[in-house]
Amino acid sequence: MRLSAGFLQAGVESERTTLTSQRGRNHGRCKKEGIIMAKAYMIGAGIGNLSAAVYLIRDGKWDGSDITIMGLEDHGANDGSTVKDFENEFVVSSINNAHGYVNRGGRMLNEETYENLWDVFAGIESLNSPGKSVTEEILDFDHAHPTHDVGRLIDSLNGVRNRGDSNDYSHMQFNTLDRLLLTKLMMMPESQERSLNDVSIEQWFASSPHIFTTNFWYMWETTFAFKRNSSAMELRRYMNRMILEFSRINTLAGVTRTPFNQYESLILPLRAWLKRHGVHFVGNRMVTEFVFKDSQLRDEIVVTALKYRTVGPRRSDADDEGSHGTIEVAPEDLVFDTNGSITDSTSLGDLDTPIVEDMNYAPSAALWKQAAEHFYDLGHPDKFFGDRSQSEWTSFTVTTDSHLLISDISQITQQHPGNALNAFVDSPELLSLVVHHQPHYRSQKENEGVLWGYALYPRAVGRYVHKPFIEMTGREMLEESLGFLSAADTRTEGIKDHHDRILDSVVNVVPAHMPYASALFNQRSVGDRPLVVPRHSRNLAFVSEFAEMPFDMVFTEQYSIRCAQIAVYRFLGIPSSRLTPLHHYEKDPRVMLRAARTMFR
Repeated sequence: MRLSAGFLQAGVESERTTLTSQRGRNHGRCKKEGIIMAKAYMIGAGIGNLSAAVYLIRDGKWDGSDITIMGLEDHGANDGSTVKDFENEFVVSSINNAHGYVNRGGRMLNEETYENLWDVFAGIESLNSPGKSVTEEILDFDHAHPTHDVGRLIDSLNGVRNRGDSNDYSHMQFNTLDRLLLTKLMMMPESQERSLNDVSIEQWFASSPHIFTTNFWYMWETTFAFKRNSSAMELRRYMNRMILEFSRINTLAGVTRTPFNQYESLILPLRAWLKRHGVHFVGNRMVTEFVFKDSQLRDEIVVTALKYRTVGPRRSDADDEGSHGTIEVAPEDLVFDTNGSITDSTSLGDLDTPIVEDMNYAPSAALWKQAAEHFYDLGHPDKFFGDRSQSEWTSFTVTTDSHLLISDISQITQQHPGNALNAFVDSPELLSLVVHHQPHYRSQKENEGVLWGYALYPRAVGRYVHKPFIEMTGREMLEESLGFLSAADTRTEGIKDHHDRILDSVVNVVPAHMPYASALFNQRSVGDRPLVVPRHSRNLAFVSEFAEMPFDMVFTEQYSIRCAQIAVYRFLGIPSSRLTPLHHYEKDPRVMLRAARTMFR
């Protein structure tokens, strides 16, 4: 079922937050009538706050000039740019080779369940396809280039698991107890979610560890970046929200792809639209402290000022403290905070330079922590940012000046670029490769190829390069990948015969270590994430994947944009009936029947 078929059921009734005006003040935009003009301050320039600005302008009739968006970088989690661009970002950089491109991570869209994303971008003009909205451009491209992965799992002994035998990854490989526990988790009502407080996936399946040897688990962890010690609570939400994809996870047929990387296909047109509407963007500004109105009983949250410092690009050999300042926040003003970013404290390397790990606590979480020290019900940042072992992984981006490497991967996996997310299931670091539709960047030359990979367990020692993956140079990460590709290659003249030519074609390989990449999956309890608009907040909202909403799942643009809509509507008194309707495929008997059949494959 595609988006055009319509929504199954509005999910508005599941929103527990009553979206009524808390302060009874007029946010009208009419200066001629003498109405006080409120300002909005957005801390963080990711897709959540960009979307909050859209909702203020589109649905709240705000003037864009009353909105200021402050951030340490432009890219956020929707990466896609040249290495040179990232030299100006707030990351620890060990870059000596500034050629090629960088993707820190990969995000997959979904046509059926990203309702808020399609709604917002339906009103944003494409920068690549004049006359089309971004929504139209993406869906047209995806329908013309549908994803169908036939090389999803690879191991050294058996090659690609698509040979039609019992190892074929179309088989989930569940046993009876696996099915029982997974069904019990998925069918758990939301009212009982508290029973999963601080329960890991491994603990939930303690009586059936067999599940971690199945095709299902290998596909699940490498598609969504879950780990065994990730939250069972979040797994439950995924199994409900994405149940439509359960029956086609082996081919990734439900993945909706953008024409170029998501930074260029989503973020740049969104920023362009906001700039045309007069929104102010302030770069390299780190908000370090909320100043709150003094309340004797701590029974209301009112931000009266924001303290900040201006920072330059931060590299391994310098950390400029910059200048300090204060923004006064009036009683009628609004503050939207990105209380946690999965790309905070990123470290970059290059072809022959390993990363130097940034050990700093995430700046976005530090601000959240400062707020949580004032009020008891603003969550617990350390649950997500205090244990890197739960959340870290290391990615790398390969840029070549020929298509030889991509051609070899295509022949090994028997699929065209754009279809592949190949996981080497027997690799110690759990290595995955993604070959994008080419070109992946608008500035990419005709002869250039770009692919991306990541290791979910970067402390593990490589099989072909005998050192921890996190300590490898970009060249060594590529060598490790070539080792696994060679082992799976059954051609007479294989990729190992092209080794030297492939290395000669390499422009750069850029490692990127992200200590908090999967922090949003960390084990958590009810109350560890603050509500989007805390119960006693008068002007502070949290717009991120570390804010709490019912039903929806994190690690998606959908979640961030939904937070933005809830926050704006709550503050402006827009009724909940106007929230974008959500699908509830877990209530569709046809979808559930397909899922049940898949369980027994």
